[in-house]
Amino acid sequence: QVQLVESGGGFVQAGGSLRLSCAASGRTFSSRAMGWFRQAPGKERALVTAITWNGGSTYYADSVKGRFTISRDNAKNTVYLQMNSLKPEDTAVYYCAASGGGHIGSRYTDYIYWGQGTQVTVSS
Repeated sequence: QVQLVESGGGFVQAGGSLRLSCAASGRTFSSRAMGWFRQAPGKERALVTAITWNGGSTYYADSVKGRFTISRDNAKNTVYLQMNSLKPEDTAVYYCAASGGGHIGSRYTDYIYWGQGTQVTVSS
């Protein structure tokens, strides 16, 4: 069992930055790939970025490449999402998710543990 708690969301102007954190409980965090999804009103939840169990490989959606950075600290059971150059279209609820295994999955169903989500609002 893995429990995930996100923090760091908030309100920011376009061009600004936010850093999301996801603290995990449970002994299997370090063996799992982790992902950040987001869901805007009226849209499906979509994978934004993900990282393998050891941080050796990452994935970014085209819409956030060059602006967002995912990282993890297995000693602290925490995964981070640094978001720079934020745009109004980044406004969404951001969810942290733990995969069923160590490698990155692109499908919603590849992730079996979910946080409660944190709201990010970017004003123009």
